[in-house]
Amino acid sequence: MDTNIRHIAHFDLDSFFVSVEILNNPALRGKPVLVGGYERGVVAACSYEARKFGIHSAMPMKKAMQLCPQAIVTNASRSQYSKYSRWVTDIIAGKVPLFEKASIDEFYIDFSGMDKFFGASKYAKELREFIKKETGLPISGGLSSARFISKMATNEAKPNGFLEVPHGKEKDFLWPLGIEKINGVGKQTEQTLKGFGLYTIEDIARTPIELMERYAGKWGESLWHKAQGIGSAEITTDWEQKSMSHENTFDKDHTDIEFLHSELVRLTEKTAYSLRADEKMTGCITVKIRYSDFETTSRQETVDYTALDDVLIAKVKDLFNKSYQKNRPVRLLGVRFSHMIPLTTQMSLFDNNVEKLKLYQAVDDIKERFGSKAVKKAVTSKLNEGTNKQTTMHNKKKETE
Repeated sequence: MDTNIRHIAHFDLDSFFVSVEILNNPALRGKPVLVGGYERGVVAACSYEARKFGIHSAMPMKKAMQLCPQAIVTNASRSQYSKYSRWVTDIIAGKVPLFEKASIDEFYIDFSGMDKFFGASKYAKELREFIKKETGLPISGGLSSARFISKMATNEAKPNGFLEVPHGKEKDFLWPLGIEKINGVGKQTEQTLKGFGLYTIEDIARTPIELMERYAGKWGESLWHKAQGIGSAEITTDWEQKSMSHENTFDKDHTDIEFLHSELVRLTEKTAYSLRADEKMTGCITVKIRYSDFETTSRQETVDYTALDDVLIAKVKDLFNKSYQKNRPVRLLGVRFSHMIPLTTQMSLFDNNVEKLKLYQAVDDIKERFGSKAVKKAVTSKLNEGTNKQTTMHNKKKETE
């Protein structure tokens, strides 16, 4: 047995938001369902029945309803999405030693070395079945020697299926597929390559790498390697271990609630800026309070994955209000975000959250160009900077939660 062989699985919860809605309302099963905001909103997810009408995620809801007037629009179970995501995450964490949460509904799992004990293929299939049985969620999966191949296998296995690409059979699986099946190949790249007569992955594989670089620049080399079945098997666990935090020690102790809330807003805005700059969302918030006698308390709660200032500020204030001992002088305040996953527009496609996210990102750009003080909320402008010792610390570190 070759101990260097890698076994990387990719699991994807099928139409995740729709699946959660159906679990909470079985009457939706088998119907064209759209999850997202109403009126000016967009489609965050759609059922397979809705896709038959040409509807896809990120499509304006108005256009989707024109394509399928009988579609049912809902986000009634919106508060349950993060809960189900964490449920699946906890199951995987309890069953395998190394995995990566690539998004709210997508996972990479390293089964390498398990052939010696269980059989990687057998264990991957059993884990998938266990998740389906425990949660009731449909989940598709792929297993191969590389991340990108496993993800492509998952896409071919959908809906609710599993596909293994055995070692040595990578080209047999890849080569017949169209170039648009490669992860990251969008419409523009597809049209460019087809303009050079490249329609299948085999066409790319049989094109000299130098020519591919001329056709698609640096991306051409990567495409050529993928067409040969060569790809990364690395699993990243930073999503679980990394946290972001800011804290401030005051020149003098404070009991004024307005001042303390203002400082919490400032710290939250600063940490949220770092969060979006790293293209992450947080699923857990911690507020730290240190009193004048150096007694320190921390309170944390899980939240629906987000990167929006208003949501984060509301939760930070709530945690502070639950923890703070009234009229007791405060020496230090801190805000920390953890349980982070990659920023995905999926979680921001409800109601006006798209506009919110774009607004915050626009403000981030202004701060990047002109400095952090160029734009700030009215509440933070009330801070008397002369009373603050500028000992704010920015920690972007790995730590086990």
